[in-house]
This record gives sequence, structure tokens and C-alpha cells, in this order.
Amino acid sequence: MREKLIIGGIFAAGFAVLGYYWLDSAQGIAQTPPPGDAPVLEITVAGEATGVIQVTLRPDLAPQHVERVVALVESGAYDGVVFHRVIDGFMAQTGDVQFGRAGGDTARAGMGGSDLPNLPAEFSDEPFARGVMGMARSQSPNSANSQFFLMFAPAPHLNRNYTVVGQISEGLEVLDAIKRGTGSNGAVVGEPDVMERVRVLD
Repeated sequence: MREKLIIGGIFAAGFAVLGYYWLDSAQGIAQTPPPGDAPVLEITVAGEATGVIQVTLRPDLAPQHVERVVALVESGAYDGVVFHRVIDGFMAQTGDVQFGRAGGDTARAGMGGSDLPNLPAEFSDEPFARGVMGMARSQSPNSANSQFFLMFAPAPHLNRNYTVVGQISEGLEVLDAIKRGTGSNGAVVGEPDVMERVRVLD
């Protein structure tokens, strides 16, 4: 059985947006802009949240992780996968293509991944600011596979411990509306919101 993928802690701080730069006013850290030819992930969300989130991916920071995400998107693996773990003030986690399919039994969502091998860590100095997309993993640094999370707020304790793969360029209001989970683990009960369709924009 796969280990349950985890990310922990809750932090909140102020933020400001300057184009593709994110400035965490509490930490004084600015994110670097993505390359001009970076691929853009378009996530159509359905449920309590309805709309589109666009994430500019960062192959300059994590080429193997971005390659994996793009491959899963192009195979349709992310379509219909739920946001199974959502912690208010922290992050929304999704991407369990094995156990997280909407309409099925999602009791084990968060414990699965794809049929592809796990990825070696690609940690960077890029901070986990509001809107950042990071890859979920188990206790092993080299265990990321398909699951990822989107940050509601900065989380400095994740810096250099998880792989940054992108940052939201459009649709923060959709992220903010995603159905929250309950308890310290943020497990979503009832009908979780779902990534209805995911694609890479040309």
C-alpha cells in the first residue's frame, strides 16, 4: 500500500501581486518570474467552486515534475479528480489519479498516484507563497508522483522541503471558493469539488 501523501502546517500572511511576482509582505520574499515560454495549466473546477484556474508551470525550477504533470494532463488522467484535502488558510490538495476519481469510492484518496515511477526531489529556493502549486509527497523527499496542492496563503515551513512546480496566474478567486475539509487533516466529506477538466494551453 502506498504511504498517504502529506503536507503539514497552517500559516497565513499578507501578500501582494506584481505581474508574475508574488511578494510575501510578512517574509519579504519575492518569487522569480517564470520563463516566457512556460506551459500553462488550465484547470476547470466544478462544485462549490466553479470556474477556471490557470497555473503557469515552472520547468526552470522543476523540469521532471513539470514533465510529469504535463504527461498526466495530456493522457487525461487528471480529468474528474477531486480536491480530497483542503485546509482553510493553507492549501487545497488534489491529483490522486488512482483513488481520487469523482463518482467512485474516494475513501482512500490521498494514498495513490499514477503508474509512473516516483520522482526525485527538485527542491529550489522559490518560496511557497499564495497561489503556488507544489507537489505532494510522503515522508521520503523522493516520493512525489501525481498529487499536487495549491496554496491559499504563504507557508514558509514548506520552503526547500517540497517541490514548487508552478504559480497561479489567473483564477485565485476560484481557488478561494473550493470546498473546505474538516478536522486537522482537512479531509473533505460529502461531495468534494473536482477538477472537471485539465489541459495544457497551446
